[in-house]
Amino acid sequence: MAIPWLTLLGLVPLVGSGVVFASRGRGGRIVALSFSLLTAALGVAVFFMTGLGEQVRWIPTIGAWYALDADGMAKLLILLTVILVPLVLVAEWSPGDPNSAATPLSRWSGESFAALALMLESFTLFVFMASDLLLFYIAFEATLIPMYFLIAGWGGPRRAGAALKFLLFSLAGGLVLLVGVIGMYVVSARDRTPSLLTAELTGLPIGQWTGRWLFIAFFVAFAVKAPMFPVHSWLPDAAEQARPGASALLVATLDKIGTFGMIRFCLAFFPEASRWATPFVLALAVISILYGALMAVGSKNLLRLVSYTSISHFGFMVLGIFALTTASLSGSIFYMLAHGLSSAAMFLVVGFLVERRGSALIADYGGAQKLVPVLAGVFLTAGLATLALPGTANFVGEFLIMAGAWRHHLVWVALAVLGTVLAALYVLLAYQRVFTGPVSPQSAERLHHDLDAREKLVIAPLIVLILFFGFVPRPTLQVAQSTAAHAMAQIGATDPQPSVPTGSR
Repeated sequence: MAIPWLTLLGLVPLVGSGVVFASRGRGGRIVALSFSLLTAALGVAVFFMTGLGEQVRWIPTIGAWYALDADGMAKLLILLTVILVPLVLVAEWSPGDPNSAATPLSRWSGESFAALALMLESFTLFVFMASDLLLFYIAFEATLIPMYFLIAGWGGPRRAGAALKFLLFSLAGGLVLLVGVIGMYVVSARDRTPSLLTAELTGLPIGQWTGRWLFIAFFVAFAVKAPMFPVHSWLPDAAEQARPGASALLVATLDKIGTFGMIRFCLAFFPEASRWATPFVLALAVISILYGALMAVGSKNLLRLVSYTSISHFGFMVLGIFALTTASLSGSIFYMLAHGLSSAAMFLVVGFLVERRGSALIADYGGAQKLVPVLAGVFLTAGLATLALPGTANFVGEFLIMAGAWRHHLVWVALAVLGTVLAALYVLLAYQRVFTGPVSPQSAERLHHDLDAREKLVIAPLIVLILFFGFVPRPTLQVAQSTAAHAMAQIGATDPQPSVPTGSR
């Protein structure tokens, strides 16, 4: 019998979570890190494997299967997830440390944080691997449980309210998605044996207005998850109140379920409705780009600033998805990976800074570069990746998105370019206000030591990967292009052909 690699990949962190919960004392963190590293090894192995599909009949009455698969897009997001979790566990080795200048509040121990992070990793991996719609929905909703407790258990004084807001928005999106799942079941059972396998639902004949209403249900759920304007307001609150490691997992991996779902389900199940909704979705995407960027420029809190930059970047991803070209879709898939790395680096380095100073307010800093030069350099590097500086992975994604969308949607691309200009503004202004100028008395009092060996161990792999994928994007892009080409075939879209002047050869 063939080894069920995908099942193993999803279950290892869940088993690790159970072991850590059952353990007592400090050793639980080492156990959690060991399981996360084993999961990372399995994830890297899966990335290079082929023919990984697994199918077992689950609920025959409704046509549900325990079915897992991993195409190019799923493999990239699996790789992102398994890389980030062990780094976050090391970064948050002692969440709620009473010796921290930030004096973070905590309800539970660091072992509980590690166990919940592993549980979140397991459910997220099953989301990316599920090839049955019901299984996807169950994993989609299950991710809310550990994420809620990660926000509510550690962080700022208003973390309980932020966690509840996250949960209410996510549950509302999940209920809308449930309506869509039930609708797809009804359609699949109308004239045939019902099936919830995504492969069998793709290309299923659906009436025009039925398809459009179901598209709206799926799209709204994924827009909340992504998040997009105007269903985004839960993210800044959650990012501000949660621990930086929890925020990194939330934005870098969990929120990618939104853009993943738009490609995997919206385009595949509802090609006509996707083309019908494209003008409206592109408008929302550009609004998200500009709104997120403007809010980041005006943000007074570093953690909220990073969250608003992510809203802007998710707008770029959605723009690339619904521009409906191979280049823009490839760019969006690649950008999911790139943004995951850069946003995680930003949240974690800001977290290290806040731990020292005891505040995330930009006004409480000044001249920090003189006191913590390595931390300042890492912040600037992660910030330059965020603004898509050439040579970083984000640049590759943004360039492909805008180049691919240019021929079909010139006006929207021109407006989106303003988002890249504003990105330079919010990153450089934040760096200037926090790290340059005279040293403030508060910074001189609190910022006594630069990044230590543990913190460098966390940040170094992220910076290396951001630069590696920026300078050597081709192998990863080839993986993304396979999914993009398949999505283009499913939706029946074609790339614009270059114009050739009359009389030329």
